[in-house]
Amino acid sequence: MTQFDAILFDAGGIFLLPDPTVLGPLLAPYGGDPTLEAHVRAHYRGMAVKSVSGAGENFWDEYNLAYVESVGVPEHDVEYAANVLERTRNAFVWRWPIPESVAALGELATLDVPMGVVSNASGQIEEVLARSGVCQLGDGRHPSMRVIVDSHLVDVAKPDPRIFEFALSYFSGIERSRIAYVGDSVTMDIGGGRAAGLHPILLDPYDDHPDADFARITSLWDLIPLVSCEPTPAGAGAPTGRQSRR
Repeated sequence: MTQFDAILFDAGGIFLLPDPTVLGPLLAPYGGDPTLEAHVRAHYRGMAVKSVSGAGENFWDEYNLAYVESVGVPEHDVEYAANVLERTRNAFVWRWPIPESVAALGELATLDVPMGVVSNASGQIEEVLARSGVCQLGDGRHPSMRVIVDSHLVDVAKPDPRIFEFALSYFSGIERSRIAYVGDSVTMDIGGGRAAGLHPILLDPYDDHPDADFARITSLWDLIPLVSCEPTPAGAGAPTGRQSRR
């Protein structure tokens, strides 16, 4: 892969997962493995199945079924457990920070890589990212994002490429093809990023997409050698900002 001058990230599946300390005990009575490792794996398995089905943002049945199967719920309880997951897996459960991703993001921040977030969310993602210790808008204790775009607040959701326009104004002077967009959904992130003229990259830690025709990484650490450490282009340092409803 080429080097990049800036990186945009999805939030869910990249920095945050549905909290396994909640979902582990929730699914254990149905035979689910309650360990962190099992639930981290289950998310990416669910996203892979969701992507293969072509399901959009509002359709999570395939994800739920694949998730509970992945943690070991037996066949006779899969549908019931998937329904329990659907009723629990809301926006505010997406709060568990992925340790490896948080550490890699800290390293990217030390390299002064211009970064931002573009997420299909429910109006809460900026607060959750900060509260979880992942990043914040502008300067602060955590890695800095130039912009955090929440689909609920801008009334546009991936894979519609228009959502990226709310972020790209904060990266003026950087060619779109030199901006990576890292996500965990083929439909939402690879499709949307391509349509916006960005260079989409799938986080695929378990090699769920071996026949992919797009770039993949197994960890955000894989981004470190791919970023340009040259000075930020003049005019690229636009003020940071959150997106409000139009």
